[in-house]
Amino acid sequence: MNYLVDERDTQFTLFEYLQIQKLSQYAAYAQFSESDYQMLSQEALKFTQKELAPLNQKSDRIGCQFVKGQVMSPPGFKEAYHTYAANGFIGSDVPTTYGGQGLPISIVIHFAELFMGGCFSFMMFPGLARGAAHLIENFASKDLAEFYCPRIYSGEWAGTMCLTEAQAGSAVGDIQSTAKKTEQGYLLKGQKIFISCGDQDITSNIIHLVLARIEGDPPGSKGISLFIVPKIRANADGSLGKPNDVRTVNIEEKMGIHGSPTCTLAFGDHDECLGYLVGEARKGLNYMFQLMNEARLMTGMQGLSIGGNAYRHALAYAKERIQGQNTSIIHYPDVKRMLATLKAYSEGMRALLYKTGHFIDIGRHETEPEKKIFYQGLADLLTPICKAFCSDIGFKMTELAMQVYGGYGYISEYPIEQMMRDVKISSIYEGTNGIQALDLIGRKMTQNNGELFRNFYSMADAFISQNISHSTLHAEFSALKKALDTVGKSAMKIGEIAMGGDAPFAMLNASSFLHCMGYFTLGGLLLEQALLALPKLEKLWAEANATVEETKFALCENNSEARYYEGKVKTARFYIWNLLPQLFALAQCIQNEDRSALKIRF
Repeated sequence: MNYLVDERDTQFTLFEYLQIQKLSQYAAYAQFSESDYQMLSQEALKFTQKELAPLNQKSDRIGCQFVKGQVMSPPGFKEAYHTYAANGFIGSDVPTTYGGQGLPISIVIHFAELFMGGCFSFMMFPGLARGAAHLIENFASKDLAEFYCPRIYSGEWAGTMCLTEAQAGSAVGDIQSTAKKTEQGYLLKGQKIFISCGDQDITSNIIHLVLARIEGDPPGSKGISLFIVPKIRANADGSLGKPNDVRTVNIEEKMGIHGSPTCTLAFGDHDECLGYLVGEARKGLNYMFQLMNEARLMTGMQGLSIGGNAYRHALAYAKERIQGQNTSIIHYPDVKRMLATLKAYSEGMRALLYKTGHFIDIGRHETEPEKKIFYQGLADLLTPICKAFCSDIGFKMTELAMQVYGGYGYISEYPIEQMMRDVKISSIYEGTNGIQALDLIGRKMTQNNGELFRNFYSMADAFISQNISHSTLHAEFSALKKALDTVGKSAMKIGEIAMGGDAPFAMLNASSFLHCMGYFTLGGLLLEQALLALPKLEKLWAEANATVEETKFALCENNSEARYYEGKVKTARFYIWNLLPQLFALAQCIQNEDRSALKIRF
């Protein structure tokens, strides 16, 4: 049940591939050096292994308890939360104004992989708190921000976001919760469902961000406002007063993430639920989208953190499991195929998620306007792919890891079955993956007349053109070029038909196109990493005077660095020839223009 992470690959991705230490060129990160990031990485890993991983199975088995209207968190969560907060992890990436550390997203993405892999149920609590506080910091009045943000970032209070109602899931504009203006603020009334960490006994107060419609405002999403609603009213000095008429109705019994309470909350049963308007009226959905967009990147990380952990466990099991003629199963070709698939997905998704975070860092702090727009645009385009593709593949990785284990993977004595249950939610919440696909083709692909996609395509095409004649990887780059051309044709097909008035066809094929983009992007990133690893491998061969295959093989067997760099090259090749072809099948579905799914009478 230990947490297993590919520490070597995380370090390669951060410091050799992305070279995040060079972010010090920006004033916001000038005080951070590579040694600082290395130290922080080790502290995060130590916290994960010592504090979080021991909670994972225990919290899954015990779950949360609902006792006399109060949620009781799993044993150990309260202590771990306050240690997590004391280390500054809640606001690690936010400005220092209200208690954040001001770290780059690039390193915080790395923290997230470790923490989520250690115990994802636990990470729901501080993750939502951070998101709520950062939204308040960005959009609420200065007085509200100064009052709430320091207390949330410090871990004294927690936070949630409350969108969903029984009749209003993905269609948030259908909410029926109301807000009535008074001299003190607004009185809220309504019920919200599926509220992650909506109640707990970890912090002394919970600050809910609630979407509601002010009486008299228009129906639909344009009439929605956002409110700060504390569970317990607070006095001017921060001391707690009386309960704020927020009631926990129940908690859900779920497939996974049992340590995270999913609550139904009732606001204003006694007409005494006081809330405070965030920003301007009728802009609530726009404000909430910031929190959701940030959460979508971290939801994709859930796919990597749990899927990557599943891979490392399957690898360890395959090395130890003896099956037939005193041979460990890792020597069986089919097991090698499954492990190679897991390795390729794990390293490819890590490259995608970390690099998207790196684009955000550059976009936020680049001083040249054109570069700022370019890098933020890439991050915006990749966000729905990070969320949907990585969460889908993360679930598939747990399925494949379970197959490596065989029957043992299916029983609770081993960790994979919990990982499969825990990771599945990532494709559903924070906007289902179908919605991510619609966001990609309907918003990101059409933004500024297609500028985001053109920039992505041009950058990818230039990268391929520079390396199409590579002495070692030329065939792989030729295959990647065909994949890019296919993605371009698929985009044109969907765009042309949608512009012709057939929007249902575009919506029908949106998920297929998103996965085409995902498969291509991972292939490009893995080849980018192979280009970096290959000369380092060749240098090690040269230093060892390994000039023939036998001596090169021997060096990679006995030298961990040579073995790692060789693995990067071989993994990229495996991906190009064994996993990338799925892109062409999906693209063919788009080119076929088949609409039978729209015509079937169910």
